[in-house]
Amino acid sequence: MSRGRGIILLGSTGSIGRSTLEVVARHPGRWRIIALAANSNIRLLLRQTKIFKPQVIAIADPGAAEKIQETFRTWNRPPRVLAGRQGIRKAATLPGADLVVSAIVGTAGLLPTLDAIRSGKDIALANKETLVMAGDLIIRAVKKYGVKLLPVDSEHAALAQCLRGHEGVPVRRLILTASGGPFAQVPAAQLRKVTAQKALRHPTWLMGPKITVDSSTLMNKGLEVIEAHHLFGIPYDRIEVVIHSQSIVHSLVEFIDGSVLAQMSSPDMRLPIQTALTDPERISGMVKPLRFKSGLDLSFGPPDHRRFPCLRIACQAGQRAGTAPTVLNAANETAVQAFLDRRLDFMGIPRVVSRVLRRHRNNEKANIKNILKADAWARGAAKEAIKCSL
Repeated sequence: MSRGRGIILLGSTGSIGRSTLEVVARHPGRWRIIALAANSNIRLLLRQTKIFKPQVIAIADPGAAEKIQETFRTWNRPPRVLAGRQGIRKAATLPGADLVVSAIVGTAGLLPTLDAIRSGKDIALANKETLVMAGDLIIRAVKKYGVKLLPVDSEHAALAQCLRGHEGVPVRRLILTASGGPFAQVPAAQLRKVTAQKALRHPTWLMGPKITVDSSTLMNKGLEVIEAHHLFGIPYDRIEVVIHSQSIVHSLVEFIDGSVLAQMSSPDMRLPIQTALTDPERISGMVKPLRFKSGLDLSFGPPDHRRFPCLRIACQAGQRAGTAPTVLNAANETAVQAFLDRRLDFMGIPRVVSRVLRRHRNNEKANIKNILKADAWARGAAKEAIKCSL
């Protein structure tokens, strides 16, 4: 794997990172891994390093970085190790790669992604929080440095495919599909009692814990609405969400003449990942073909904003713009972690996020300084709100 396009993979041990490496391994010689970056999963990172032989690995946890350095003393030609958040940021700008797969979950992915853009690298973006927190800033940087921003989220990858070849054609609506999560049929009165264990059992997708919980509250879909607004420049009032439990239609575009294009495939994240990595080409993939002759039932319906208020809360924060989406994201990350730690009930997540947003004094100048300041404030405010909920 000495030839091919150089890739830096941020978040290699997460679900998107692992799927990305499956795609890379399926097509030897097409890509080469310049760097792998992870948080603290040494065991998996070592396995990935042996297989893909990156020049550099970066570990956010300094203690884990020290341990892996000890292991590398017995290796013949070990990779260089970068440690801490600054190490991740340095890895994102390494020479020899022109594509960065941004798959670090949450706020931690923002600065490395921005650094990569400023170093002239194309971005395959799986970290939706980057656009939620700093959408205007990221889009300006993409245009300034002349790089590609390739969506990896299945919904946005679907929209990009539907829009390709229709540049300049007026769009009436973007329609994002949502599976509805594991609690789609659970009565409102019972939602408060659902456990983290049940929330992590997504009926369709295999994802990390934070994203899976976001899917169960429909916050994930609200974040995706904000992401779609920035990626495609469509106003919020022309972006809709529908529940589609089969997860076969990944998104739809309705044009001004009433024509609707949809992207369909078996639910498998390796497809949107590969689509981003090969852009604008298409090559053979790993996804099971749809069996239309066997019968394929597709259903669509409206989301229930009363039972799942996170979707409405997120869309309202997006429309407020400024630092409101940053506060939304930070408060949600804090509340979700409290839910996973059993310090907050399921319906406490929207309650905490809503309370923090009501307290927030929106700053319309969403530069990086104000974004990071709003993020820190929101985390503190969310922790206070969680204590009040106990």
